[in-house]
Amino acid sequence: MIYCAIRVVGCHAGRMRVALAQFAASTDPAENLARVREFATDAAAQGAELVVFPEATMCSFARPRADAAEPFDGPWAASVRELATGLGLTVVVGMFTTTGTPRVRNTLLVTGAVEARYDKLHLFDALGYAESRQIEAGDRAVTIELAGHTIGLATCYDVRFPALFTHLAGLGAELILLPSSWAPGDAKLHQWRTLVTARAMDSTSFVVAVDQSLPATAADGRTPTGIGHSLVVDPTGAVLLELGEADELAVIDLDLTSVAVARERLPVLRHARSF
Repeated sequence: MIYCAIRVVGCHAGRMRVALAQFAASTDPAENLARVREFATDAAAQGAELVVFPEATMCSFARPRADAAEPFDGPWAASVRELATGLGLTVVVGMFTTTGTPRVRNTLLVTGAVEARYDKLHLFDALGYAESRQIEAGDRAVTIELAGHTIGLATCYDVRFPALFTHLAGLGAELILLPSSWAPGDAKLHQWRTLVTARAMDSTSFVVAVDQSLPATAADGRTPTGIGHSLVVDPTGAVLLELGEADELAVIDLDLTSVAVARERLPVLRHARSF
């Protein structure tokens, strides 16, 4: 049994309650599905409407992606859909989906009150790693509508590309979800904190960034794993929540109506110019 610390921050009526499920995925999709079930059940018990899991929750990057990938309507995703329906909450979880070619997609499955998918746009071909060797990039930005609010989707390396976040905000996103498997390394924690905070300020949106936890055994330095430190940042850049390195479930209430106020007071989206 894992230990999950439950943090509830700022419980007020009329806000969207979001759960962050930070854990380190193994290379076994069945084992990871059991972890998803455990975290989601705890999130539902805490009254969460939305629970966000990391990138590559289905299977860590330590296993060849094609070995674990399934169709978007395959059995792993079907189990998550059944879980979300049974618990009455919306689940966002990272998985790998087949394409009919040797390369697969790095996909976010959104299921529950809304059904959607987002295929990672920006592939991590950097710092000695080449995600594109096994992954095919997505081709469109995605937003969803949940409880009367627009939510944007992004994945890990996407955080280094401000234009995606301002584009999602332009589509109406008040909250942007950022599941990640952030590779450790020199200054990576500083970069993580800085980038997540900057993207919230660029887009004047809430950003909920859920990373995999720091694995128990050291990685090879090349395979993306996680460093923990999942974050919630508000539209002004204030960090509302930061987790530690270990497995943890945190629940926070977000007043998404405050985004309109922030954008009126600091209208960077409206002031932006094209060159």
